[in-house]
Amino acid sequence: MDDRQGCIDITPLNPPPSPAEVFSYFQRLPLPELTTQHQPPGDGLTGLPVIFYTDSPTQTFTVDIRGFSVTIAATAEQFTWHTGDSAGSITTTGPGAPYPDQTIEHSYRSGTYTASLTVTWGATFSVDGSAAADVPGTTTTDGPPVTFDVLQARTVLTNPYD
Repeated sequence: MDDRQGCIDITPLNPPPSPAEVFSYFQRLPLPELTTQHQPPGDGLTGLPVIFYTDSPTQTFTVDIRGFSVTIAATAEQFTWHTGDSAGSITTTGPGAPYPDQTIEHSYRSGTYTASLTVTWGATFSVDGSAAADVPGTTTTDGPPVTFDVLQARTVLTNPYD
């Protein structure tokens, strides 16, 4: 009979979560579906570009993975603006901004268009307060579509003396 006493290190029996394991949790997080905002609000005009922008949040989640407290900080890294016309999409690394600081613009012909936004998220993680490491991979969310009309303005000459 072996009657040993003392402390036994059981760390190898339950190692900290691997980056791949954290990635599987990251893919299932309830990340926000960012809304496509545009200016001018309502209808646009041909010859006047439509300005696109959205929020750029950082979301922090704490999850339990096999008894380890894992903090995942997700950041929007890439924005793909689906313009709803034959131009296809515009990809940026920033969320854009409203007028007068706009960075994302698109010109349309007259018609009705439905635009939307796909956001690519990256993240870092830490286990039980350890140093942060990159989550190996990204995940995406699709925001709700927004439909708007682009109208053609026509000039009309008038006689101011009539």
